Formats: sequence, C-alpha cells, structure tokens
Amino acid sequence: MPAKFADATPVSIPLHLVAEDTLDDWLESQTDTKRSWVEANGFSGALGQTLVFPKDDGSISMALAGCGTPATRSRGRFHLAGAAAKLPTGIYHLETVLIHETLMIETLGWLLAAYRFDRYAKAPPMKAELVAPEGVNAELLVALAEGEMLTRDLINTPASDMGPPDLENTARSLAEKHGADISVITGDDLLTQNFPMIHAVGRAADRAPRLIDMRWGSSGKKLTLVGKGVCFDTGGLNIKPGVSMGLMKKDMGGAAAVLGLAHMIMSTGMKVQLRVLIPAVENAISSNAFRPQDILTSRKGLTVEINNTDAEGRLVLADALALADEEKPDQIISMATLTGAARVAVGPDLAPYFSDDPAFVAALEASANKNADPVWRLPFHAPYEPMIEPGIANLDNAPSGGFAGCITAALFLRRFVTDSPYAHFDIYGWQPTAAPARAKGGVGQATRAVFAALETLMTK
Repeated sequence: MPAKFADATPVSIPLHLVAEDTLDDWLESQTDTKRSWVEANGFSGALGQTLVFPKDDGSISMALAGCGTPATRSRGRFHLAGAAAKLPTGIYHLETVLIHETLMIETLGWLLAAYRFDRYAKAPPMKAELVAPEGVNAELLVALAEGEMLTRDLINTPASDMGPPDLENTARSLAEKHGADISVITGDDLLTQNFPMIHAVGRAADRAPRLIDMRWGSSGKKLTLVGKGVCFDTGGLNIKPGVSMGLMKKDMGGAAAVLGLAHMIMSTGMKVQLRVLIPAVENAISSNAFRPQDILTSRKGLTVEINNTDAEGRLVLADALALADEEKPDQIISMATLTGAARVAVGPDLAPYFSDDPAFVAALEASANKNADPVWRLPFHAPYEPMIEPGIANLDNAPSGGFAGCITAALFLRRFVTDSPYAHFDIYGWQPTAAPARAKGGVGQATRAVFAALETLMTK
C-alpha cells in the first residue's frame, strides 16, 4: 500500500505534544477555558493519550497528544503513532518543536500506523493525516515506509497466494518499477546451473523452486542482499507439529525484508551496485523430498549431511551465498527467519545479527539507535565450529544437542562466504501483538538500520 503525507492546508489542525512533566507549564500559557477543558477530560499527558478542543461549530480547533514520562517512553517506540491512531478525522500539523532525529522517527511512525493489510477483508483507514513537518526529508520517510509496507504485505500473504512464482512476480514488479534487471533460474535448471541444494529443498513441491537474481545500479560499491524465500515450511519429512507450522507463511520473511530494503535503496537512489538474490522454495512432503541422512553437495563443493529436513533455510541460503561470494562484492548481507534459537535468545522484537567487521558493527549500532530499529550482536564464535562438522560430510545442517542454535546456523552460512565482508541477520519477521506503528502480523526488522548504515559505509 502507498505511504503518503497530507497536502499542506491552511485549515490543518495544530497538534501539541505534551508530556506529563510539562503539562503544567503548557497550561500556564493557555486560557481558562482550555485549562478547564483539559481538567474536565482528565488529560494528564500520559503516553498515547489524546484530547481534541472543539470550536463553537463543533469542528476541531486543536489537539493534544500525551508523551508520558521518560520511563514510559523507554518501554516502546513510535509514541506519536499511538496517539495518531486515536485522533478523529482531520489533517494535522505538529505545533511542537522536536529535535531532528526524534521528529524523523515519530513522523515515520505516523506513516507506518496507517498500514492496513486489506487484501482479503476491508479494514477502516486511519482517520488522521499528517502534513510533513518542516525540516524532515519527506521523500526519504515515504521510501522507508513503503519498503516496510512491502515487507509486511509479503509476509502477511498466505502461502496459497505467495508461493515461489508469486514471490518472483513481486520481484519482477519491483524491478520494473525501478528499472532493475532480473533473471530467474527455475526447476531442473537449478541442477544444470549448479544450485543443487536449492533444488533439493524445493523439488518436492508442485510449485517449482527458483533462484531470483535482481541487479540495479551501475556505479558505486557492490552490495549483495540475500534473503531466505521459503514460502512455506512444513518441516519436510521431519514434519513440524501443528503449533509450529501455523506461522510458516512467514518463513519467507528474509526475502520480504531484502525486497523492502531494496525498495528503500532504489527509491532513494543510493549510489551502489545492488544485487538481490532470493532462493524461493517450498519445503514440502512428497516421495521425492530430500531425506534425513542424505548428503548434499553444495554449489561451493562442500558436502552437507542432512540431520533434520526442517533446517532447510540454511541450505538454500548456502547456494545463494556461494554465488554472491563469487563476485567478491564489497558487502554481502543475508536476512532470514532462520532459527527458533534466536527467538529464545532475544525474543521477537530484537533482530540478532552476526558480523566481524568493526566498521559495519559501529555503523549499524549507531543507525539502529537513531532509527528505532533495534538489533543485537551475537558472535561468530569459532570454538563452536566443530559442532557443525559431522565427520561423514564437511558440514551438518542440524547439530545435535540444541546448544547455540542461532550461532551454529550463522557459522554454517559463513562457510559459504570466504572472499567478501559478510553480515547475517536472524530475524523473526512477525509482530505478535499490536504496538504503535506496528500492527499484529508481518513486520520488517533491521532494514531501516541497515539502510542507514549502508548510507554511511557504501557511499563514502
């Protein structure tokens, strides 16, 4: 869905942001009538609280949005969005001066609060519109919001309408919109062109596996994004229990994230040579599904013993990462809904990532804080390398024991990137409960932080 600001209008409604500890100061400069109205309605400046002031004709003269306290603000983000969703119909402009970074985050939150997934059932739109505040980069905020909304739409769409061909069609539409080139290797052609693990994981499904390869930009540093596109994951022959299979439409969240990030990069004209690789498959159950104890030979030549067919994401990513590394780009980034261990470690709200590049880490941590897009660094812990070496093959796709599952998965992926700087994100891609600017359902994670970090690192 499109993201947009309201056109400026002389009759837009002034919106004042008032915190609990500044309410008394604000009231001192107001009329007795307004002070009485605030008191009569119990407005305290609590986080997310709103109050509108009527004119004599019943229309709105102005509105207040509560900003809470430092303690309540520290427990969430996109605070203005929580109030915006409660405001009545109207076009509003911010009357309160905010520091630039806060203004950018809160304004972006307003745009994201307007998101609705209405493909299958109509949802009422948000009633309140915002005029872009003076001093914000409105075009940048729209690009960020649109990229996030694309990611959400893709994750929210059920596998019946978001299989490998549909993911390909989305990538083609995005390429056409931005003038990018795209090619796709499908079905048995994956074998002839040496992508054996992508083929093995996806061959049991009626909808053929494929590798989507999109390129954009002719100058600047080379950046390759790799996204896990498992459009539905039954677990394969190691079938998941029903409670674990219920959200597996989101197992292509890594692909959705990199497509959203690609939109941000292309929409803003970042000076990079961008490549997006998406292995798009379904991990299905059939007589020709790959099996436990099979040994697969990857594109890189490394052999992999299959000890659990439900650890399939790292297999398809491995072939795509090997391809990415052959070009030796300046940066490779993979994003994937890869392990339950990552969720146990940091929960659904944080995006754990792995990188040994101090410059990338510093840029990412700084941009994550500035963009309300939290990440958490986990280590490529070399002493765990023997855990992914089964002896009968070079690598084990599912080490026994259950310890350090997200770290061993990251170490597995790193074996396929030997000549390029590499960072890996093990995201969740799902908002379990609604929060300001984040409806329950699919959600982007780390993409805004990565985008801002890349602006620093790739465009110097």
